Formats: sequence, C-alpha cells, structure tokens
Amino acid sequence: MELNNLTIHEAADLLRKKKISSVQLTKSILGRIEKVDGEIFAYLTTTPDQVLAQAKLIDKKIAKREALSPLAGIPVAIKDNIVTEGLKTTCASRILEDYIPPFDATVVKNLKEAGAVIIGKTNLDEFGHGSSTEHSAFGPTHNPWDRSRVPGGSSGGSAAAIAAGECLFSLGTDTGGSIRQPAGFCGVSGLRPTYGRVSRYGLIAMTSSLDVIGPMAHDIEDISLILQILSGKDKLDSTTVEKSVPNYSSFLKEDIKGLKIGVPKEFFIEGMDFRVKEKVKEAVEKLVSLGASVKEITLPHTKYSVACYYIITPSEISANLSRFDGIKYGKSSSANNLFEVYAKTRGEGFGNEVKRRIMLGTYALSSGYYEAYYLKAQKVRTVIKNEVLKALREVDVIITPTSPNLPFKIGSQINDPLKMYLEDVFMDTASLAGLPAISIPCGLIDNLPVGLQIMGKPFDEGTVLKAAHNYQKATDWHKRKPKL
Repeated sequence: MELNNLTIHEAADLLRKKKISSVQLTKSILGRIEKVDGEIFAYLTTTPDQVLAQAKLIDKKIAKREALSPLAGIPVAIKDNIVTEGLKTTCASRILEDYIPPFDATVVKNLKEAGAVIIGKTNLDEFGHGSSTEHSAFGPTHNPWDRSRVPGGSSGGSAAAIAAGECLFSLGTDTGGSIRQPAGFCGVSGLRPTYGRVSRYGLIAMTSSLDVIGPMAHDIEDISLILQILSGKDKLDSTTVEKSVPNYSSFLKEDIKGLKIGVPKEFFIEGMDFRVKEKVKEAVEKLVSLGASVKEITLPHTKYSVACYYIITPSEISANLSRFDGIKYGKSSSANNLFEVYAKTRGEGFGNEVKRRIMLGTYALSSGYYEAYYLKAQKVRTVIKNEVLKALREVDVIITPTSPNLPFKIGSQINDPLKMYLEDVFMDTASLAGLPAISIPCGLIDNLPVGLQIMGKPFDEGTVLKAAHNYQKATDWHKRKPKL
C-alpha cells in the first residue's frame, strides 16, 4: 500500500482502525518529497521535525480514542501566500524571502484545530501573479505528468504536490483561476468557493475583491471534508458572510437525476484545442447518462471577462503591493535617500511580472484614466455577473473546459504576457461573479490531464460537489497517477 497516494477518507479510515499511524503516513510523505521533489520543486519550505511532532500528538489522541476530525493526522501543504505562525511565508518573492509571520491565517488555524499535519509551504507565481508557476523568484515548479511542462498557476506547487504524491491535500488561492487551472493541468480536483464562504484573513492579498482560499485534493469526497473545516463566518474578515454552512458530504449521497446543466456556446471558442473540446463533450454526455439534462445557453458579455479582469486585478495589485517599500514591509535596500530606498527595494525585490502588473494598475488608477479603465471595468464586471446569475436561474450548474489548451512547455509563453493571460479565458467569469467553481479531471490527451469546470450558484457549493462526485463515481480519471 502506497500511503502517500491515499485519499483523505481512505487514510482517515485506516487511522481510526489503527491499521496505520499518523507518523507512518507523515514519514511516507516526507520520504516521497525527498525522493521526487528535486524533479518537481513543489515545495519552498518543509519542516520534517515539526510535522513528525504534530503526527505523534495525533497518534496519542487516537490511542486515547478522542473524537477527532476526518482531517486529523492527515498531511497538508499550504500555498506560500497564506501566513503560517513561525513558518516562513515568502509569496515566492525575494522581498519576503525571510518573513516569518507571528500569526496563523484563519484557514491554517482551522486546519490545526482539526488536527491536520502541515508538511510545508508550496511554490507559486510571485504574489500569485501568473498562470504557470514560472514567475516564482526561486524557480519554476514542474508538472508531474511531464516535467518539461508547467503545472499551471499560480497554485502550481499545491497542485503538483498532490499529483506527485507529496501530500494528501493542499490549500491554494484563486483570483482568476489559480486553483482551477493548476488542478486541471495536474489532474487533481480543485475548488474555488463562493467569495465570502471562506475567510481570507491571513492571505497576503493580490486582488482583494476576487481572492479566495480553497481546497485541492484527489477527489470530491476529500474536497467536501476540507471545505467543511474551512467554511464559515470569521470576525477577523468582514468579507465573510453570516450564512449557515451545510453538511457538504450529505450532497454526495444524492444522484443527479433532473440536474440542469448549462453549456455556454461562447466557451467553445475558435482556436482552442479540439481534443479538449471533445473530452469536455464526452464528460457532459456522461452526466446526461446519469440523469442530467443539458441546455445550450449564451453568455455574450463573458468575452470581455479577460479584459475586465486584467484591468481590475493590476489596479488592486498596485494598491495592495504599495506597502512593500522597504520601510513598512519586506526587505529594505540600502540607499542614499528615501526615494532610492523605495526604488531599489522594489526594483530588486519584485520580479518582472509583478512590476508589469503594478505599472499597469497604477496607470489604470491614475488621474484622467480611472474612469476610462477601472470604473468602466467594474461596470462591465456587474454586467457579466448579472448575465451569469440570470443563466443560473434557468440551470443548476454551468459546465465549461477549465482551460482551452493542454499544459504548455516551460518557457514557451514566459515572454508573451498576453498569451499567458488568455489561459484564464474560461475561469475569469466565475471569479468576477464571485461564484463557486471546481475543476475535476475528465480525460488524458497524450498522457496530459484535461480539466472540466463546473460553476454553480452563489453559496451552492453542495450542488457543484454533487455533480462532480457523480461524475467521478462513474469514471476513473481522478484515480490516474503520473509515473515518477
């Protein structure tokens, strides 16, 4: 039995029956990291001594027959833009490479209280700015299915760690698809919750009006267990909503007879890989065979999603990263005067993609351009949101490809920012509308994973999970593993 490839629910069952210990499970993961992470580079930081101490503590609680969460004793990886008390949090940036937070993000606190064992912090595009995890200051993460290709981004380290068997689940963050795209590229399941469902306290912000924290795992049963722990109102985060949290696992017991699926014609665009299109159509047909019905819908304004997103996001990045100036936060470069401190600190501390987005955002917010760009983008965002919500009054979920293409070669798009931005074309809509959306594996092409995206109504993660789980019960794509 390969312990490092167990699902959460499989491992939890074995732990409860005392067929394995948390220490054994954790050592299996640490051994796997030592064996393969030199090829993958999913992790920026690991803490073997600390995690074994956590695992021993859980084993003692199991021995005493204490009531424990299904996540107790399960190794988890945390994206390195989510703060962890006493554990380095760098955002994959030189400007924060020595930062050790004095507190935990709420989601980390929740996981610790549930008994999860935090293995380490995963690689990402610097500050979350990218779709490939090539923009890390410390080097790119490699896709476990083909080490010459990207794992997606910006949560590429979190997705690759699961696919490579280097953790049982992970946390990522999603602004314009940063959980869903790497989940699709790495052949795992990744959920963007409704904006306001999960606390953002302790997330180092990229785009405050879009950022969410969400789970990534092998299957939907695991996603539902993690989401249960993460969800709820947080007094430390005013964006969380006072709304009851359902039992997500209960949705997985339901079939999908009568489920109405919307398929937007605008999301099967000219130029996308026709093989991806066929795999997604096959997935829809499988859902129909399980009792769902399909309706073609139209979302004409979603063609503006990418343009809208890439005005709003750099604008909020410009504001959020202004604090990293060598005085308030981050490294400080020595200089002769205050202006030089700012210029050298930011010039040396930030990578090219971060600088690009700061400049774009500062321009969009500048005098004379604010109304022409940022304000107009926010108005378009409202139109897109209303259009999608109207469609969701006619259907229960909307299904699209996660990405129009297969994972691309490392370095092939690094010098073409516009082409890289277009990788988000199918995911920005859910982000702009604040909707829940998940990517699950729906096939392999040339031994590379294809992702299926399922979007739902606000705070209706249960229906999204139900649809995804029924698909996974009828297929085995989520069980396929890369050969390492």
